[in-house]
Amino acid sequence: MDHMTEQVALVTGGAKGIGRGIALDLASRGWNIVFCYRTSEAEAKTTAQDITQRGGRALALQCDVSDPVAAKRMVTQVEKDWGRIDVLINGAGPYHRVNLFDETAEGWNEMFDGNLHPIFYLAHAVAPGMKSRKAGRIISFSMANADQMEAQPDVTAHYIAKAGVLILTRTLAKLLAPYGITVNAISPGFIDSGSAPPHELAAMTKRIPAGYIGTVDDTVAAVRYLLSEDARYVNGANIQVSGGWGI
Repeated sequence: MDHMTEQVALVTGGAKGIGRGIALDLASRGWNIVFCYRTSEAEAKTTAQDITQRGGRALALQCDVSDPVAAKRMVTQVEKDWGRIDVLINGAGPYHRVNLFDETAEGWNEMFDGNLHPIFYLAHAVAPGMKSRKAGRIISFSMANADQMEAQPDVTAHYIAKAGVLILTRTLAKLLAPYGITVNAISPGFIDSGSAPPHELAAMTKRIPAGYIGTVDDTVAAVRYLLSEDARYVNGANIQVSGGWGI
């Protein structure tokens, strides 16, 4: 996308992990970054400082994007204060492992409220501005085997939510393509993003055809491509970043 110095990206879950990596990469290329977090206040302060050091403007907002009113209010605030949102990166998303018959109603709902519903809320909120400018990018995160629709006894709700992300991504792409907006998904496999213990990741290595764990930079590279003019005609896609796992 042109005029990088004027571009504003909104990154949910941007205080740490993959969201932080995306925010820092965009900042180093002249983007202005608004990112939100739910509970990671200390990490958010550090990330905001690191964005500024890379030359971008930074705004960290505490927001639970699973709350539709809060999500809408955040977008309204950003557009009022910064004038626009050119890119939405849906990076927030809780995860837990629990057998389906040990799952609680609260835990079940949390997976959908955190991983799927915010994409719907935020797309509703950012679409009018993107439509008016005839440009925009939306990127969401699924998981590398979500399109396989396999039985998932220990991550059932999370997996269904991530499959839903793919359907929602394709639907948004079809609806928004006439306005010059692209909507795509990235599906990571095992990525060393700080959310899983190193010994767990090491145990998974033998299941990855490439033979090693991915890095945050591997995921950031896919985001960089989808935000570039090279990807202007890529819409409704799902990019696997998994070293061949989950396919």
